[in-house]
Amino acid sequence: MANSDAAGDAGDAGGRTLRVVLEQEPPTLEPCESSLTSTGVVVRSNVTEPLIERDPTSGALRPLLATAWRQTSPTTWNFDLRSGVTFQNGQPFTAQDAAFAIDRAVNSDLSCNVDGYVFGDSRLGVQVNSATALTVTTEKPDPILPLRLSFVEIVPRTTSTEKKVRQPVGTGPYAISHWQTGVSITLTRNDTYWGHRPAFPKVRYVWRSESSVRAAMITKGEADISTALGPEDATGENSVAYPNNETTALRLDGREAPLDDIRVRKAIGMVIDRRAIVDTLFGGLGDPAAQLVPKGVVGFSKTLTPAPVDPKAARELVRAAAADGVPVERQITLVARNGQFPRVAETAEALQYQMARLGLNVKIQMSDTAAHLQYQLRPLPTNVGPVALLIMHGNQAGDAAFTTSQYLLSDGPQSTFGTTELDRRIASANARSGQARQAAFADVLADQNKTVAQYVYLAHMRGLLGLSSSVRYRPNSATGDELRLAEVSPADGKGH
Repeated sequence: MANSDAAGDAGDAGGRTLRVVLEQEPPTLEPCESSLTSTGVVVRSNVTEPLIERDPTSGALRPLLATAWRQTSPTTWNFDLRSGVTFQNGQPFTAQDAAFAIDRAVNSDLSCNVDGYVFGDSRLGVQVNSATALTVTTEKPDPILPLRLSFVEIVPRTTSTEKKVRQPVGTGPYAISHWQTGVSITLTRNDTYWGHRPAFPKVRYVWRSESSVRAAMITKGEADISTALGPEDATGENSVAYPNNETTALRLDGREAPLDDIRVRKAIGMVIDRRAIVDTLFGGLGDPAAQLVPKGVVGFSKTLTPAPVDPKAARELVRAAAADGVPVERQITLVARNGQFPRVAETAEALQYQMARLGLNVKIQMSDTAAHLQYQLRPLPTNVGPVALLIMHGNQAGDAAFTTSQYLLSDGPQSTFGTTELDRRIASANARSGQARQAAFADVLADQNKTVAQYVYLAHMRGLLGLSSSVRYRPNSATGDELRLAEVSPADGKGH
């Protein structure tokens, strides 16, 4: 297999261009938007770099532009920065740039995705102590600040603070040389890069929406790497499977009847045949889920298991709700996004069929990305009736704090409702560290299932990366969000 050897063993690729085909054109290459998958897969650790990186396999934090860090008080962290690093424009990297980049991404009015997703709109204090020393302070104690900062890509202090940039400058192993809108993005190797020299002197990204087209490009030798192949298009020769951090689930809007009744919500969870969906529709590329976070994420509970399929008991719950006056016949809209994952339309139909076994009236609404986001993010649409939203939650951050703040808090950006007690538990877990943190978040996830049941979990997914035999690359759980080009090497010394 093309991924059988560790990346970097094959030496230099000479004049070869590494060819990558994506599902879609990135909407932006702005570094503070790099927590968006389509942006991050190009920008993160390629064009720009953070102070600290998270090892996607072990979860450990490793030095990058910062060489060391330490917590000196509950709200204060000191960082030692790497010397001798330059940006791609020749400007030296210093603590002033790090402070600027943090302030720009977290404290500015740019409305960066990383701000809301990673920092929850909290503010950070930044102080430059010397060219290689930086202090960051938080409003409240934050035991995972270094992990949060691994999402802040460092840009030079000459970067605009008035608007987001189209072609950013960073310290990474590649620089953006050309972006032809609608056609391709080309990167060139940064020959002044401080770290490991990547094998390929150039990288060219193109995008094709159809999985079959991306797979054919790999098979025909027109591309070296392709993101997100569908199981029907993948073979042992053109792809490799990997855990992609994504968890699929139905989010049930508990503000609207009949989904405002926990018996109905739990009944839906009891009638969904997760194993059949994984095996039949996902091509076996997943594991039935009982929580929003997968194994390897801080807070994952080993004790939670998927509810057994029990249509009889589920129907009894719905009948009891109906007897109490809950309008179980009211139409529920099941909203899913086109291209959300392979066979998403068939998955929606399977969910509709299984929910109908409860006597529920379910209508499918397939939507584009913009329409789906209107249902996904607050402020949520009104006067649309009860909604079951098919979601995919990426767990690339590696800590349940990001999941709970987004999806479980009563006023979370991607939560429809919650409880005061669950909010209290989340706040308590956030203040802890180590094993106490792990245990507290595992309790939060278990309590959500018991007392709120906002989600019907489907599967922890595995992705399929298209991979040509001409290159060597070992995908990991971060590959879908951060494709590190420096880890790709040629399988032989021949050019295209």
